[in-house]
Amino acid sequence: MNVFGRVQTRKIVAPLIAIGGDAPPLIIAGPDTLESDALVLEVARALSGIAQRLRLSVVFKGSYDKANRSSHKSYRGPGIKRGIELLRQVREETGLPVTSDVHSVEEVEKASPHLDIVQIPAFLCRQNDLLVAAGQTGKIVNVKKGQFLPPSAVGLRVLAATGPRTPGVIVTERGTTFGHGDLLNDFRGVVAIRSAGTPVIYDASHSVQRPGGLGDRSGGDRELIPHLARAAAGVGCDGFFFEVHPRPDDALCDGPNALPLDQLEPLLEDLLAIDRISRQHRIGSARP
Repeated sequence: MNVFGRVQTRKIVAPLIAIGGDAPPLIIAGPDTLESDALVLEVARALSGIAQRLRLSVVFKGSYDKANRSSHKSYRGPGIKRGIELLRQVREETGLPVTSDVHSVEEVEKASPHLDIVQIPAFLCRQNDLLVAAGQTGKIVNVKKGQFLPPSAVGLRVLAATGPRTPGVIVTERGTTFGHGDLLNDFRGVVAIRSAGTPVIYDASHSVQRPGGLGDRSGGDRELIPHLARAAAGVGCDGFFFEVHPRPDDALCDGPNALPLDQLEPLLEDLLAIDRISRQHRIGSARP
């Protein structure tokens, strides 16, 4: 039986991205949903600066369409055509790799040529045709673990998303549904998934979300994000996912669980310090 943290994941390498094994933590961050050109580039430039200063791989994340919303009237994003253009601008101006959600096989075909990581939304992680299509793109696939999915079921999701040209599949942990309208984190799940060799990203933003908590939109407890992220670093995850926004209260989507952009860098410094300690207890990892 594995002791907490004493596991080692396989290393996945793709252009501009390395995760798992002895690679530093991968950071996936950005606004929940793509908004204006100015907002997207403001966030991307800030993330690029953080990546350079902390010498980390940072992937810019922004959804062009959020199909799973509390209300059909909620802001969903600019759509795939405009969204891809915004992501192209981010890559060209900052050099950051980019990722976004895909919701159908048709979207995979349209979006994947412009993405560095193909992201599967949590509610769609059991859609096998979608996973297989993502696995055929030749890109890293990030499967967001559904709030309803036990860690023991993750292996089959990874297998479905593993195609002949797939550099690798990563899994994002984002809490488990508890009762009505709340999510809880059981960090044993991170250890269990990593024990099978799959790199795990910890989503500190959606883990504090309260789905539908504000009636027609989700609520959240953003002040808990740093605490849970530090706990995940102690367990030994391979990276972190943050929704960030320079003005979370003005965000068009999921502001209550977005970390203020100016708080990200000091939090990452904390996480890197904890990660250095955690790495001393991972099988096969070199001591820093």
